[in-house]
Amino acid sequence: MPIDLITGKGGFPVKIVTAKELGQYLKLSESTIYKLAGNGEIPAFRLGDSWRFDMEEIMDVLRNAKNKPTGPGKKEKQGKP
Repeated sequence: MPIDLITGKGGFPVKIVTAKELGQYLKLSESTIYKLAGNGEIPAFRLGDSWRFDMEEIMDVLRNAKNKPTGPGKKEKQGKP
């Protein structure tokens, strides 16, 4: 019996990856991926003893992070007006 394909937003197939695969994709160490997942900075879920990552959710986080201002322009001025 064939397995039904799991689909996400827009009916596209869901791609689930391991921490190692995500690290290779993002050019980050596997330990950094685990740290980001543990801190809740990237979406993840446990499957047995290992972490798994939905690439669609990861890409959403990256898109949102790309649109947020960072750097010197984001700092608030301190002191008297």
